[in-house]
Amino acid sequence: MFQITILLLYLLSAVAFTMHRLPANAARSGLLLGAAGLFGVAGLLLHGHLLVGEIYTTDGLQFTIAVTVSLIGFQLALIALLGALEATLRGMSAGLLALAAITSTATALAPAHGSGAQLTWQIQAHILVSMFAYGLLTVGAIVALYALVQDRRLRAGKLSAANHLFAPLETTEKMLFGITAGGFAVLLLAVVSGFAFVDNLFAQHLVHKTALSLLALVLFGVLLTGRRFFGWRGRRAVFLYLWGFFILCLAYFGSRFVLEEILGRSWG
Repeated sequence: MFQITILLLYLLSAVAFTMHRLPANAARSGLLLGAAGLFGVAGLLLHGHLLVGEIYTTDGLQFTIAVTVSLIGFQLALIALLGALEATLRGMSAGLLALAAITSTATALAPAHGSGAQLTWQIQAHILVSMFAYGLLTVGAIVALYALVQDRRLRAGKLSAANHLFAPLETTEKMLFGITAGGFAVLLLAVVSGFAFVDNLFAQHLVHKTALSLLALVLFGVLLTGRRFFGWRGRRAVFLYLWGFFILCLAYFGSRFVLEEILGRSWG
C-alpha cells in the first residue's frame, strides 16, 4: 500500500535528519544526511504519484477533506526538504516530515467521498492557488509552534543536546514572517480569484468560508503591518499568527465538513 510506504519513508527521513543534527553522530553526519535526503525524496515522489491519481479522476478534479489533508502533507514534505538545504533548519525539517508522514495517510484512513467535478480552468486555478495558500500557511503554523517551544526553552534556560535541533530564534522568526508574507499574498490571490470566478456564493453555501478567509487575511495583514512598523516579534506575533491560522482552518475544513458530511455535497 502506497500510504504505508510513504509514511515509513518520511519517518525514516525525519529520524535521519534528527540524528544528523545531534553532536554524538558527528562522525556519521554525512551518511545520515544522505540517507535523510534519499528517503525524503523517495517518499515525496511516491506521494506525488499517489495524489495525481486521487485528484485527477475520470470524472474530473476531486478535492475532498482527505485528499486536501494529504496534499498539504505533500507540501510540508517538499518545504521540509528545501529547508534542509540550510543546516540549522534540518531539525525543523525533521518535524515537518513527521507531520507530513501522518497527513500522507489521510486518503487511506478517510476514503474519498463522492465523484470528481468537471470544472472550468478558472475554478481549477482558484482551487490550486487556495491549496497552495493553505499548505504554505500550515507550514507557517508549524514554524510558529517551533518558535514558541524554542522561546520557552530559552526562558527556562534549558541547555541540552536537543538544542542542536533548533535554529537560532532570530532565524526561526525571519522564516516565520517570510512564510507569512508569502502566504498572505497567495491567500489574497485565492480570495480575489474566488470572487472573480465562483458564481453565486450563496447557492454554493460558501459565504461563511469567504467571510472567515477574509478575517484570516486581515489578521495576517495586521501581523505583517505590526512587524514592519512596530517590530512585533516573540509570543505576540506567534499567537496572532496561530489565531489567523485557526480561523483559516475553520474557513476551509469547517466548510468542507459542512458541505460533504452534513449537506452531502462536494465543491472543488
